Amino acid sequence: MIQASNVTLRFGKKPLFEDVNIKFTEGNCYGLIGANGAGKSTFLKILSGELEPNKGEIIITPGQRLSVLEQDHFKYDRYPVLDTVIMGNRRLYEIMKEKDAIYCKEDFTDEDGIRAAELESEFAGMNGWEAESDAATLLNGLGIEQEYHYKYMNELEGPEKVKVLLAQALFGNPDILLLDEPTNHLDLDAIRWLEEFLINFDNTVIVVSHDRYFLNKVCTHTADIDYAKIELYAGNYDFWYESSQLMIKQMKEANKKKEEKIKELQEFIQRFSANASKSKQATSRKRALEKIELDTIRPSSRKYPYINFKPNREIGNEVLTVENLSKTIDGVKVLNNISFTCGHDDKIAFVGNQTQAITTLFKILSGSMEPDEGTYKWGVTTSHSYFPKDNSEYFTKEETIVDWLMPYSPEKDATYVRGFLGRMLFAGDDGIKKVNVLSGGERVRVMLSKMMMLGSNILILDEPTNHLDMESITALNNGLIKFPGVILFASQDHQFIQTIANRIIEITPNGMIDKITTYDEYLDSDEMARKRQALS
Repeated sequence: MIQASNVTLRFGKKPLFEDVNIKFTEGNCYGLIGANGAGKSTFLKILSGELEPNKGEIIITPGQRLSVLEQDHFKYDRYPVLDTVIMGNRRLYEIMKEKDAIYCKEDFTDEDGIRAAELESEFAGMNGWEAESDAATLLNGLGIEQEYHYKYMNELEGPEKVKVLLAQALFGNPDILLLDEPTNHLDLDAIRWLEEFLINFDNTVIVVSHDRYFLNKVCTHTADIDYAKIELYAGNYDFWYESSQLMIKQMKEANKKKEEKIKELQEFIQRFSANASKSKQATSRKRALEKIELDTIRPSSRKYPYINFKPNREIGNEVLTVENLSKTIDGVKVLNNISFTCGHDDKIAFVGNQTQAITTLFKILSGSMEPDEGTYKWGVTTSHSYFPKDNSEYFTKEETIVDWLMPYSPEKDATYVRGFLGRMLFAGDDGIKKVNVLSGGERVRVMLSKMMMLGSNILILDEPTNHLDMESITALNNGLIKFPGVILFASQDHQFIQTIANRIIEITPNGMIDKITTYDEYLDSDEMARKRQALS
């Protein structure tokens, strides 16, 4: 059990948390949600002891071990992968190293023998003999193959490092597990493995994530941060959303009835307060009026951008034909003889672990990269907009957001662009912010603004939910569901794919699978599972 008691944290005069009291108990998984800036990651740091609150305390059941997903991806660069995972149980790792140091001594003394025996006893009690095999099992489950287990962390790529650090957090059955965005940079297979791991995990989990499907799958409770308070709901993310919306609706309906009653009483008092025969009734109604209080309904701190893609022209029957596309990058054949045609109703999700292949395909189709072999042809009625996975090269100049967007605006008017930006949560002077200082989420919203202004009937989107908060993901998701044109997209967000795609294409190292189906049906199909295995 871990508990926050009267926790307050202030930055200057502004309270991030004010007298927060909440208890997280064994056997439950808590999704910690809130708008960007609400303090989700900060609260995890308070729980872990990394950050001290101004007031209050964190209480942990004595003897329980707390494990945290490390955010510094370079911290363990000089350690082997297996050692890094086992460090998740710091005491066990210390025992292993002390034992090794004693046994390596040339002048082994009686005192060394006594100490070694003590360490061996503690080591056995912590299942130390299973440590390497347990660490290897976690790594294998997350997709880190055996050949990497004895490499050093600095030899691994970014996504592989993330998986090792996640295995470290999960290692040794911690009593309390704190996970900040654990699905970031994970492929879909690793996310599914993690979902099953957490569903079967018997201890306490507190997780921050922007992946709605993930939260719905693993969470038994939802802890909502809003207005410096944390309110606990029993149920997953969808249950919280429905409950919170229902609560607001009920409060509004109750207020409406109260307002009608207030109006009725005020009219009676106004009509009969001067009437002697009705004066007692008027006085009684005045007292009744004084007792009526409207419920205070504060608007949520969450803000949803307005995302609505409207094509300037209807798309024809001929959309896209791709024939035998191949591309080699740095000596590696990333695309190998890819062919498919796209229809005017297609919403195609490109899925699987070959993310470089998907990104390369999207670059070629958008015209920003040439293929080595093969051809592609867009239909004459088509116009496309491209959202790249890495958009940093688009935001290097020292110009304002308004100036950056002006060339794409249908109306070359700063007032129009400012109004457009206001709907995308760039209020007031935000429009004159320089684009080279924007955050990742702000850059995504600017790129989406550009795509909406262009009015294309085909959207190519490579991981568009990266850097977005839950509210922006929801708005983008809904905007794409309503979009009448063609969508080619890649995402690691399960719900995003499931609710948008009507066709799935998976590029594997040895071929391509193309199926008209929903994402859930694709994942659950035994036939598709066999094909994926055969082609991998």
